[in-house]
Amino acid sequence: MKTALDPVIKDTPDAAAAEAILRSCVHCGFCLPSCPTYQILGDELDSPRGRIYLMKQLLEGEPVSARTQLHLDRCLGCRACESACPSGVQYGRLLDFGRSLTEQRVNRPAAVAAKRRVLGKVVPHTSRARALLRAARWLRPVLPGALRAQLPPAQPFLSADACRWPATRHSRRVVIVPGCVQPVLAGGIDPAAARVLDHIGISAVAVMRGGCCGAVSHHLSAHADALAQIRRNVDVIWPHLEAGAEAVVFTASACSAMLGDYGRMLQGEPRYAPRAAAVSAAARDISQVVAGESAALLEALRTAVPRRPGIVGRRVAFQAPCSLQHALKLTGVVEPLLLAAGFALMTVGDGQRCCGSAGTYSILQPELSQQLLRAKVNALEESGPEVIATANIGCLHHIRGGTNIPVRHWVELLAERLNG
Repeated sequence: MKTALDPVIKDTPDAAAAEAILRSCVHCGFCLPSCPTYQILGDELDSPRGRIYLMKQLLEGEPVSARTQLHLDRCLGCRACESACPSGVQYGRLLDFGRSLTEQRVNRPAAVAAKRRVLGKVVPHTSRARALLRAARWLRPVLPGALRAQLPPAQPFLSADACRWPATRHSRRVVIVPGCVQPVLAGGIDPAAARVLDHIGISAVAVMRGGCCGAVSHHLSAHADALAQIRRNVDVIWPHLEAGAEAVVFTASACSAMLGDYGRMLQGEPRYAPRAAAVSAAARDISQVVAGESAALLEALRTAVPRRPGIVGRRVAFQAPCSLQHALKLTGVVEPLLLAAGFALMTVGDGQRCCGSAGTYSILQPELSQQLLRAKVNALEESGPEVIATANIGCLHHIRGGTNIPVRHWVELLAERLNG
């Protein structure tokens, strides 16, 4: 695609990268069938190809309107188009730049801007998110129906065993970063991951002074906040890498994908660039770590005797988050682990389609999000599973609100199988 960038931005590093991405797009249209919003709305401008055309106009200095912003806002950022693209177009990176530039040029309505600011100031901070959620649940009877419907269900009761974190006893160590809302919505996931790792000969240390990976602020175009969160995480993770930790692990696949981008995002900051690059190089999703120790896992499963009847053979429908299959390119990694643990894996139709969570998308674009959720839940429930498993906290929370079937992180199921 030919481009003629606006002279105002032409010499900036982001613009140079955006121009290279634009030029790699050949407008073939292979991305259209993979795009959830195009499938719902049928509008070319709500497809990757259409949005690329809008961003090309934006980068070339043509007038940009609230309508342009709407089409970019409607994008889930699921990156299914990247998996479908034969030319390797880095659509997600282009979208971040296009949204940021649009944010600078188009004033949002005051109520929408305020909502986005509140999300950016609350969601990435665990203590604030916990306090707001408690207050909202207390006020639930008097909240408007639309807002009441978006409240997450109360977190299931966690036993002492579910919260147990094993002692550090192995020479091999990794660090687990808890993130922001996961400890509030599903506090048993990280301890479960630590117990699974302990079974395969790896000790996990929680980085308690860490926090949000920066993805929420980044995708809200609050880039100063995102960079501050990234620098903080680099500062708290780096001493662990210096002390010999072999990996930095997230149990939320969206956070794993974001962590892998730290090196690029801080490459222009001499103080942080080398450490950020090292953190990104050490970033692993929990599925990568466990799958990489398959022999140790099989031995642990062979000797583990489930104390609870019905664990082996339980019917599980696995929902692969977009961040796992499209951003991290980890397709077909979790399913063999569940099969090895003795679970019966159900067939799920249209497995590449987004569930509609997409970070804050379910709050900012509730109608589209709910349509996608209904389609995803129908596909997951069709085979009659006893439990739905996923690999990302956003998907877990979102799907949990649309079904009566229990929704768990897959590593919790594995921990139950290993621990009884």
